[in-house]
Amino acid sequence: MEDGTAHRRLLIVDDEPVIRTLLSQKLARHGFTCATSPSGEHSLELLSRETFDAIISDLNLPGVSGLVLLKEVLAQHRGTAFIMITGEGDVRAGVQAMQSGADDYLVKPFAFDSMLGSVERALDKKRHEAELEQYRLRLEELVDERSKQYATARIQIELTYDETLGALGAALDLRDTETEGHSRRVSRYAMEMARTYGCSEEELKHIVRGSYLHDIGKIGIPDSILLKPAKLTEEETAVMQTHARIGYELLQRIAFLEPAAEIVLTHQEKFDGTGYPQGLAGAQIPLGSRFFSVADTLDAMTSDRPYRRALPFSTARHEIERQSGRQFSPEAVKIFLSRPETIWKDIREEVSEFGEGRVFFGLPIP
Repeated sequence: MEDGTAHRRLLIVDDEPVIRTLLSQKLARHGFTCATSPSGEHSLELLSRETFDAIISDLNLPGVSGLVLLKEVLAQHRGTAFIMITGEGDVRAGVQAMQSGADDYLVKPFAFDSMLGSVERALDKKRHEAELEQYRLRLEELVDERSKQYATARIQIELTYDETLGALGAALDLRDTETEGHSRRVSRYAMEMARTYGCSEEELKHIVRGSYLHDIGKIGIPDSILLKPAKLTEEETAVMQTHARIGYELLQRIAFLEPAAEIVLTHQEKFDGTGYPQGLAGAQIPLGSRFFSVADTLDAMTSDRPYRRALPFSTARHEIERQSGRQFSPEAVKIFLSRPETIWKDIREEVSEFGEGRVFFGLPIP
């Protein structure tokens, strides 16, 4: 029995009794309490009376399909993890299930270890989502409570929000060690460009927060895709690209982060319209996202990667200038090039020196 799995309740849905029995027996040996169901209708009946931590369901079920069951679970049981099982010819349907809200999918035939790992990742993801929701609710309660009592307390509350969200961003960096510190660096780069442009202090806050949290939606991407060492498949890439909308949907529910949420949604858009998820072009892309795009490339090129060493800042400047009007806004590139190369080097060194311990979201650093 593995730590953390005892007494976790699973529902196994499959119209083949042998599969139900086999999975139930094997998962029970790892500390899970399993119930089984032969159909979608029967599963919905069970869910009306009982609660489960996770559901493992075949895609092709008689009557109510696995996708319909997934839709009902998302509507009525948001805290329940859902893993879809598909046949070899239904991989695209599995990806569709992921895009519809499933936590993972497996293709028959699969090894039991893969199933166990998928279940554990899905349960861990739901636990993180629940914790994040509790953070959000508590933070919203603090804003409502303090704003009624003291108008001046709002600044301090925003700082508390920023520290908490900064910790979430740092946790995301730690989840992908290849990009550790990336979020903080691009935030500072974007802030420098926005300040040079003449943005107000309030606009700077939104740009910095959005830039820092640009990848927060990756919390909702399965580890099997997010941490995959090899090149992603077309289907996996489609799942990965949903992180922009996942992050947007998370942040836009927090009132003071709504402007930052727009940057999270549009941070992968390109000036010529070839980006995602909306294919925005030119001025359709928010100003903060146009600055972020330049900052993101600057950091990517001047950071070490497993396949190459960091490139010189001069090389990055040349490439950014070359992509003006295509990947980048000409206006944003002009702002970037107007600042001496030493500015960007100093910012990188400062972030490296102070790490994640220095908060700069509330009041911009001079």
